[in-house]
Amino acid sequence: MRVITQSAVGDPSVLGVAEADRPEPDHGQVLIKVRAAGVNPVDGAVRAGLFPLLGPPPFTLGWDVAGTVESTGPGVSAFAPGDEVLGLLAFPRAGNAYADYVLASPNEIVHRPAVLPVEQAGGLPLAGLTAWQALVGIARVTEGQRVLVHAAAGGVGHLAVQIAASFGAHVIGTARTAKHDLLRELGADVLIDHTTADFVAKTAPVDVVFDLVGGEYGERSAVALKPGGLLVGALGSNLGITRERAADLGVRLAVVSVRPSAADLSRLTALVESGRLRVHLDQVLPLAEVAKAHELLSTRRTTGKIVLIP
Repeated sequence: MRVITQSAVGDPSVLGVAEADRPEPDHGQVLIKVRAAGVNPVDGAVRAGLFPLLGPPPFTLGWDVAGTVESTGPGVSAFAPGDEVLGLLAFPRAGNAYADYVLASPNEIVHRPAVLPVEQAGGLPLAGLTAWQALVGIARVTEGQRVLVHAAAGGVGHLAVQIAASFGAHVIGTARTAKHDLLRELGADVLIDHTTADFVAKTAPVDVVFDLVGGEYGERSAVALKPGGLLVGALGSNLGITRERAADLGVRLAVVSVRPSAADLSRLTALVESGRLRVHLDQVLPLAEVAKAHELLSTRRTTGKIVLIP
């Protein structure tokens, strides 16, 4: 089978196509024929050596997968050959999803609803679970709350907008003006172009901030919160604020670290089936154009998700 590998950390040019033996599922494993693999910012950080999750190269990137069950190992009863599935694999260990075939645990995958196209399914797991686990698992967003989502048009952000809206929250998003129409369609109530306006002055006070930017946004986001409000950061190494400083400002700080969860992913696919969640695709590229996908990702200007198609 084909697999994307790298022998050194660096820019997108280190990614290349190689040949490897197709794996066979062991006890409690599922072999998936990959039909779509999502590309996420963490992929680029690991590739570049900025976030050494996988140790030294060589390794294969990719944690998002949508595809068809090819075969199952002993002890697997929930899935059978021919089933259409999607999942977040093994994170933060190697998921190896940039390949023609990949092994998965049944606890990481769910059946793909017929209403969810396979390309969109490939872009849902990591970004969708990050948003779900931040807003539902940590923040426990409820109807009527004011929720501010930074980088609202990005891979995680555009899903966070929809998840918050599905719970009845009043959703505020920061994004460039060109992306506002899409975000309104997805359920955002108020949109702020962060390049021309101060989001603190435009939004405060809010109940929850989901910060997908970090850095100098951290403390500014805390200032935008109501007393006792919650700031959930997704960039643990670059929050831009400490728990002590948050406490001084009278707010709470939490960090989301995404984890595979078939239960959470089932809740997300249920939202898809109900028409309250969709994955917006910026680019769908062949697996062999993985370097181009990473170049696009590094611009930080994409809207929604980039997906690779073996």
